Amino acid sequence: MKRLLYPIMRWSSRNELYHGWPMAFYLIGYLVYFNIIEMIPRTYYLRIALPIDRVIPFCEIFVVPYLSWFFFVTIGLVVSYRKDRDAYDAMSTTLMIGMTIFLLISTFLPNRQPLRLIEMPRDNVFTRLVAWLWTTDTPTNVWPSIHVFNTAAVWMAVMKSDQPFFKRLSVRIGITVWSVLIILSTVFIKQHSMFDMLTALGLIAVCYIRIYIEHGVFRFKKWDAFALKIEAEAMEDYRRRREERKKRKRRAQKKA
Repeated sequence: MKRLLYPIMRWSSRNELYHGWPMAFYLIGYLVYFNIIEMIPRTYYLRIALPIDRVIPFCEIFVVPYLSWFFFVTIGLVVSYRKDRDAYDAMSTTLMIGMTIFLLISTFLPNRQPLRLIEMPRDNVFTRLVAWLWTTDTPTNVWPSIHVFNTAAVWMAVMKSDQPFFKRLSVRIGITVWSVLIILSTVFIKQHSMFDMLTALGLIAVCYIRIYIEHGVFRFKKWDAFALKIEAEAMEDYRRRREERKKRKRRAQKKA
C-alpha cells in the first residue's frame, strides 16, 4: 500500500504541495456529501425566489462566465498557493467556512428555486449550453449561491494580498470584471435567485470580518509538520528501495 503512494509523495515533495492537501481533502469530502444530499428524496423544499427575479431577463450568453467559475476558483487557489501563501490560507479558510455553512443549510433546510424556463426563447449554442447545464445540475439546494460566495472569496483574497503580482492594476481589474460577470451570470441564466446572491454576499461580509479583521485564518501548522514527516519517510523508503534494486541489478550483471 505504501508503495502506491510513492508517485504521489514524490510529486507532492517536488512541488511543495503538502500545505494544499487539507483543501484538496475538504473539496473531495464536500463533493461526496453534496451529491449524497442531492440524492436523498425530500418531501418538502423551501421555495427560494423574490419578485425581482421575474423582472430579470434571461440572457443565455452569461452561461459562459457561469461555467468559467470552475476555472476561476481553481486558478485562484493555484496561483495564490504559488504566489502568496497567506492569501491562499485566507482564501481556503473562507471557502471552507462558506461551503460548510452551505452544506448545513442544504441538509436541514432543503430548498429549490422555481425560475427555470419551460421552453428556451431561442435556439443557439448558448441556450443549448444552458439546457445541458440544467440537465446536469438540479434546481435544488441553491441557497446561498456557492458560485457567488466562492467567487467573492477568491476576489477578496486577491484584493487583500500585498504580493506584487496581485497588486498589479491589470490583475485587479481583470479579476474584478471576471468576478462581476460570474456573479451576474447566476441570475441571468436563472440558476439562482437574487436572494441566493444577496445572502451569499452577506455571508462573505461576515467571513471578511472573521478572517481579515479578527485574523481567524486556518494555518494547518500541525498538518504541515505531519505531512512533511510522512513525505520525508516515504522519500527515504523510496530511495532505499531504489538503491537495493540497483545493487541487485549490479550483482546480476556481474554473475552474467
